[in-house]
Amino acid sequence: MAILDHHKILEKNATLLLVFSFLVVTIGGIVQIAPLFYLENTIEKVEGMRPYTPLELTGRDIYVREGCYVCHSQMIRPMRDEVERYGHYSLAAESMYDHPFQWGSKRTGPDLARVGGRYSDEWHIDHLNDPRSVVPESIMPAYSFLRHRQIDPTYISDRLTADSRVGVPYTEDMITEARADFLAQADPDLDASGLQERYPGAQARNFDRQAGVTEMDALIAYLQVMGTMVDFSTFQPDEHR
Repeated sequence: MAILDHHKILEKNATLLLVFSFLVVTIGGIVQIAPLFYLENTIEKVEGMRPYTPLELTGRDIYVREGCYVCHSQMIRPMRDEVERYGHYSLAAESMYDHPFQWGSKRTGPDLARVGGRYSDEWHIDHLNDPRSVVPESIMPAYSFLRHRQIDPTYISDRLTADSRVGVPYTEDMITEARADFLAQADPDLDASGLQERYPGAQARNFDRQAGVTEMDALIAYLQVMGTMVDFSTFQPDEHR
């Protein structure tokens, strides 16, 4: 009863209750979060994961800029209905180089975590130009303006440098060759061997079927790489974690 009597003091004093509530939440948060900073294997390392190419990274920035994440999540939860519809559940490693990540549960359109390779470039071009031409029930706005916006990669090295400072393993070679890799990925007439050496599995072609490198090129390059880095036919989760 004595403890309950003391508890009444908190119930009757709003300021005191707020202070003690803040302390409890702070302590609870520290207990949950602090240990993660001292774990080297918080995210399981998965074979095949690599940083985005300069063109893919630019496409991802366009994806975020246009608010695509508002209607499309990139998180397949380990539930039967989601796995059967979208594919293997999402791994933390698949978002380890994302700043910010695109996880979430709000979906107006389908989840895009495994959209890479599911549709042709032509399908994406038609979908971005006029969504209802390929999905009649779609409420997505058209993004045809992207094909008219040429991209100048002058600052792409700076973009990679920024990500390298927050932990993305871009090497000095990747940063130095960023402009060349950017152009080579979207121009079949350029040598893409260096790009593919630095970014294994990188797809190189004219994504939007137009001259020059446009924002549509970059966005489609990003869409086509989503969920393709990990080979789930051979992937085995670490059961000792």
